[in-house]
Amino acid sequence: MKVLVLTGPESSGKSWLSSEIQAHFGGLLVGEYVRHFIDSEARDTRYDDIPAIALGQLAWEDEARAQHPALLILDTHLLSNILWSRTLFGACPTWIEQALLDRHYDLHLLLSPETVDWHDDGQRCQPQLAQRQAFFQASQEWLALHRQTFQVLHGDWNQRKDAAFEAVTRLLNA
Repeated sequence: MKVLVLTGPESSGKSWLSSEIQAHFGGLLVGEYVRHFIDSEARDTRYDDIPAIALGQLAWEDEARAQHPALLILDTHLLSNILWSRTLFGACPTWIEQALLDRHYDLHLLLSPETVDWHDDGQRCQPQLAQRQAFFQASQEWLALHRQTFQVLHGDWNQRKDAAFEAVTRLLNA
């Protein structure tokens, strides 16, 4: 089983690209638990919600891993939970980072916020490019610090898709 993660700031194309990858390569796609949580709770997220959101994401991921697909595509993983918790609340429960480090991911596709427009979907909160660039930078620094395999995707939607397909092809042929 190869595990692919799409990560980066909001509105950079993670969900769209995850679906495109699944449509082309097959595999099992795991969505963003936090979106389900926000829709279910119908209120602003609080710091006290962070453990439940992280555990929900892990449960979805574990359920998918148990099916042993040839390709597991994660629209996000705990790195987003960590960075959003720090961004919104200035802290994150320490166990979440360790839970992330305890898992193996074969490749992270880190999507840049540049050259694509931000779209308000009712859950997003970083309309300024500088905010999204800071989130991107924090993601890149974390991945590099923890020696995670990643590739940055830039460009317009077609360029991102082409680069992602090339990266997934290499991953599957490795």
